[in-house]
Amino acid sequence: MVKITFMGAGSSVFAKNILGDCMRTEALKDAGIALYDVNEERLQESKMMLDNLNSNINDGRATITAHLGIDQRKKALKGAKYVVNAIQVGGYEPATVIDFEVPRKYGLRQTIGDTLGIGGIFRTLRTAPVVLDFAHDMEQVCPAAWFLNYTNPMCTITGAILHGSDIRAVGLCHSVQVCADHLLRNLDMAREVEDLQWKIAGINHQAWLMEITDGGKDLYPEIKKRAAVKNEAARRPDGEKHGDMVRLEMMKHFGYYITESSEHSAEYMPYWIKSQYPELIEEFNIPLDEYPRRCINQIERWKQQSQDLIHNKSLTHNRTHEYGSYIMEAIETNVPFRIGGNVRNDGLITNLPSKAVVELACLVDRNGVQGTYVGDLPEQCAALNRTNINVHLLSLEAVFKRSRDAVYHAAMLDPHTASELPLDQIRALCDDLIETHGMDTYFE
Repeated sequence: MVKITFMGAGSSVFAKNILGDCMRTEALKDAGIALYDVNEERLQESKMMLDNLNSNINDGRATITAHLGIDQRKKALKGAKYVVNAIQVGGYEPATVIDFEVPRKYGLRQTIGDTLGIGGIFRTLRTAPVVLDFAHDMEQVCPAAWFLNYTNPMCTITGAILHGSDIRAVGLCHSVQVCADHLLRNLDMAREVEDLQWKIAGINHQAWLMEITDGGKDLYPEIKKRAAVKNEAARRPDGEKHGDMVRLEMMKHFGYYITESSEHSAEYMPYWIKSQYPELIEEFNIPLDEYPRRCINQIERWKQQSQDLIHNKSLTHNRTHEYGSYIMEAIETNVPFRIGGNVRNDGLITNLPSKAVVELACLVDRNGVQGTYVGDLPEQCAALNRTNINVHLLSLEAVFKRSRDAVYHAAMLDPHTASELPLDQIRALCDDLIETHGMDTYFE
């Protein structure tokens, strides 16, 4: 029997997607599923939901157990072949609120704050140590397991496992598989394309659509033509704004489309959220403080949805596009499957650091997840990626060495933070965040 352990099982909707997918997959229908969380109420809600789903779509074939708190963590992990990570450390309150409110006092604004920037750095600092504890438990009770990481910051959390333990891991994100389709729909080209093929490589949330073709025909010339017209119209004072303006503008200047959304992308670079040019916020439709709004809306939506989801005796599920079940299926059946995964570089993208975690095409079969060789990215794309990788690697150094100096250095090298604040203010901001998050005792 295959054992699947889900860390952060209180994320009920996401647990439904990943584990519902497994129940819809013949090779995984008889799995033992261990749910782990530190929130008893949310854990039990997820178990009730999955028990219903198991009965309705899987004839009750899966075995589902729930495990609460650190004392039961090793039991949840013992014997697992696959460990899915979906935790959020600190939650919306207090952690996310702190990540936004403290920088705002220094005049530093963010949109999402979960990947890069000062918010991404501190999310790494509170999340990576917890995930490393998971990995060290796994080394004892399921050393051959695959760790499927869905938690942001993707590069640093996956990197913490790969650099700080012997556990095999891959990071998984939604943005790769929907990137090309989203671009074509946004430019009213989707119905014109019959045989779409694409190639993506870079880093998570800033990977590049290197190729996009229709039956071998390069689509980029028409894409760029339409994108220029769309953005020029939207930038006018009376223009109709849309949600992809930053990405289309980056494609105009750097030559390639970026996988992740404009609200994310705006805070990964020094060009967009600038106190010296506040008009850019409106001109490019940049939603400041977007993630706190999303959290509030999601909490309210969950209050409305939870009863229908948890107590729905006729609950059903159709397999989603999430990679998790497809990875497990490919390993179990040895039928190869291709994913966009986050893995240690080790020379796959030759003009990015070997220690970096990169996002690229990976082959999955009985041998596990294997990254494919890319070679050099266009130099301007690699250069922009490296500005983000600097922050990733220094954030991990802060975790591994418990180094406050590395926190300062990560923030000082963050493109957006460095473009807005002088060095002494960056240091003061980091100290303020460390104190407010209660992290003082972590650093040596």
